[in-house]
Amino acid sequence: MRKLTIIGGGFAGLTAAITAAEAGTEVTLHEAHRTLGGRGRTADGPYRTNEGPHALYDGGPHWTWLRQRGLIGPLAALPPSEALRFRVHRDGAVRRTPPLSLFRQARRTPEQAPVDLDFRTWVTGLAGERTARVAASYSGVALFHHDPGSLSARFVQERLHRATALPPEAHYVRGGWGELIERMATRARELGVRIETSSRVDALPLGGGPVIVATALPAAARLLDDPSLAWESGRTVLFDLALRTRKGDPFVISDLDAPGWIERYTAQDPSLAPAGQQLIQAQLPIGPEASKADGVAHGERLLDLGFPGWRERTVWRRESVSQGRTGAVDRPGTTWRDRPAVDRGDGVYLVGDQVAAPGVLAEVSFTSAVEAVSLALRADHLDRLDHLDLKRA
Repeated sequence: MRKLTIIGGGFAGLTAAITAAEAGTEVTLHEAHRTLGGRGRTADGPYRTNEGPHALYDGGPHWTWLRQRGLIGPLAALPPSEALRFRVHRDGAVRRTPPLSLFRQARRTPEQAPVDLDFRTWVTGLAGERTARVAASYSGVALFHHDPGSLSARFVQERLHRATALPPEAHYVRGGWGELIERMATRARELGVRIETSSRVDALPLGGGPVIVATALPAAARLLDDPSLAWESGRTVLFDLALRTRKGDPFVISDLDAPGWIERYTAQDPSLAPAGQQLIQAQLPIGPEASKADGVAHGERLLDLGFPGWRERTVWRRESVSQGRTGAVDRPGTTWRDRPAVDRGDGVYLVGDQVAAPGVLAEVSFTSAVEAVSLALRADHLDRLDHLDLKRA
């Protein structure tokens, strides 16, 4: 493949750029924003926030790919003393341990869960309504959805199983995900990828080889003039706080009464906030009719229970709503194979976290990006063979 154009410079776009350039392709990547990263951007200091809680799961194919290229970089290790400060909110109180029934349910493999049944009904039949509610709420850490119990049992169980794995699959990039993005961008440039930032593309380029669209799904639908490019995602309030440090604050509060997750990111990476301060990032899923204020109120209730005096200690806060930007969710009767296809025909390929590729969270972006490059290379090879056959004829 001689030339490839990539539209979008997030995790998926950079994965595609590196993969194609390693295969000898001339790659041009366009990013509309002035910086790369998409949802993987990390804010400039003093508070190094990501767009919602971010972790890198070592159980997916992207982990091996990144490690082989030296792109993971330093990881922030969680001290054992901080790991002991994991808390759950259950029956209106903050507690030290989740119910044993949650771990029993989490041990079930995704293959044991049905695709066609919703998670709530499946778990209720196995272990009762209470376990179903607790398990669904806990799985929200990897779903960003207000009602995980209504989703496909197979889809939710995979996320629950991996989010509770021991040893934990989740790892934290020191300095935030922006550090990972910067390493990927450097690798791409070293391979000869031409990266153009502040470069908005409003129409597909013609005659310049295959095109990989690595944007959010709504933007891809507009660019390709294809309203069928749609898939359900979550709606989540992102709530960021910087507090003056207080010894004994929890590392995590996972809400088992309703999906919600609060994490003190400076527990493992103090560099994310100035000395004497700690950075907290929370995701609080809300339904279609709920407001940002509803999600913020949910977060504040959890803070009241777990972070004494947090209001007086607050030195910075930020709130936003993430709409359709938290990855695909699959309803009963659907799997990742039913999402918008990677191959759109005519040399156009679609990648990102809401397309037809397996995995959890960023793994979908990675897998779709590698698949898109593979398909483009294969199509180019077949075109060359056809051309040679015509010349021989």
